[in-house]
Amino acid sequence: MDDPFPGLFLLAAFFSGPEIYFLIANLILVILLFVGSALVSGSEVAYFSLSLEQVIDQGNDSPQDKRIIHLLSNPNKLLATILILNNFINISIVMLTTYVTLSVTVDHFSTETVLGILTIVITFLIVFIGEIVPKVYANQNNWAFAQKTSKLLTFANEMFSPLSWLLIRVSSVIENRIEKKGYNVSVDELNEALEITTDKETTEEEKGILKGIVNFGTLSVKQIMKSRMDITALDMETDFHELMNQINKTGYSRIPIYKETIDNIEGILYIKDLLPYLSEEETFKWQDLLRPGFFVPETKKIDTLFKDFQEKRIHIAIVVDEYGGTSGLITMEDVIEEIVGEINDEFDDETDAEYKKIDNNTYIFEGKTSIMDFCKITDVDHKIFEEVKGESESLGGLLLEINSTLPYAGEKIIFDRFTFVITSVNEKRIKKVRIVIKR
Repeated sequence: MDDPFPGLFLLAAFFSGPEIYFLIANLILVILLFVGSALVSGSEVAYFSLSLEQVIDQGNDSPQDKRIIHLLSNPNKLLATILILNNFINISIVMLTTYVTLSVTVDHFSTETVLGILTIVITFLIVFIGEIVPKVYANQNNWAFAQKTSKLLTFANEMFSPLSWLLIRVSSVIENRIEKKGYNVSVDELNEALEITTDKETTEEEKGILKGIVNFGTLSVKQIMKSRMDITALDMETDFHELMNQINKTGYSRIPIYKETIDNIEGILYIKDLLPYLSEEETFKWQDLLRPGFFVPETKKIDTLFKDFQEKRIHIAIVVDEYGGTSGLITMEDVIEEIVGEINDEFDDETDAEYKKIDNNTYIFEGKTSIMDFCKITDVDHKIFEEVKGESESLGGLLLEINSTLPYAGEKIIFDRFTFVITSVNEKRIKKVRIVIKR
């Protein structure tokens, strides 16, 4: 008659007497430890992936749910308990399997061979059974898994309370020392980290936004402002009809108003303030509607300016130089565009764009385009020009710094891997330039 359990027969033949009972008892204990390891490892994912909405929606007055809420009320202690319990179980598995295996194989195999095989097998089992499988399942069924392990973790939370307290205190001391020391991570390192961590599914627009956030605190007002030459401003002496005519031509909702020269800005005219007075005569004193101007220095960082805009609830600022003269103008839209990219509305004319892309390596830019905008559009590191740009922040100013004199139309200026060909220039400034980039 065939033996229905040939494996047990062979095992009994190999291990006789008390050895077989010793082996079976320890095998059951190891299996229970693996189950415990799986439950504890999975509970880490289950508890810390629970959202507030889940706790509110699914929680009720059952003992399990009360235990879950109690454990989550002190997440640091809960995490410490899970880590202590999980390591205690895993170490127990290693010690027990090593002891049992060496005990039953000492007369048959060398110690080195047994330990080598055991290390590979136990490591695989702990990682697969005790980590991967339970964490995948717990991530998909976090609330149910948390309920199943709530009693075990509540007991462990109390039992390991002194050890958890010690672990939390030590980690707090280390954390405080690290915070005092600080992290010296440069913007370049953060940009490199972005390039490494963003995958193929990340779009160029998303990468641009992430880079904009990283660089946001490093940019000054001078780097992104609209220059003095490009400001649309009106004289205080303009009569009402002429004022309305100029407003219709510009399409702006806020216009700086100056007295005698643009260096003497008296205030900002909000077009919405004029709406009740559209039918007034040309002698109407529209100057009474001016709001105070907000003046900022060229060196102010745009992240600080953004906070000022929010606190003061304004959208426009006049940029002044070190002598108090008007250097440029900056708006809330300019600041936001440094993160999200170009924002166009129904009043923006595409024909007024500051650049035209011929192919992947060739562009035509307005000379007034800022160096920052040029670098963003062409995907070039702006630090390439740091040593040669001097005080200039525009493309035209950069070329004047490189060339030392005002170039003539058709002149080539070569710098690094860039070839600049001047296509339009007047007596005072470079108007347009053709750029070829060697990739």
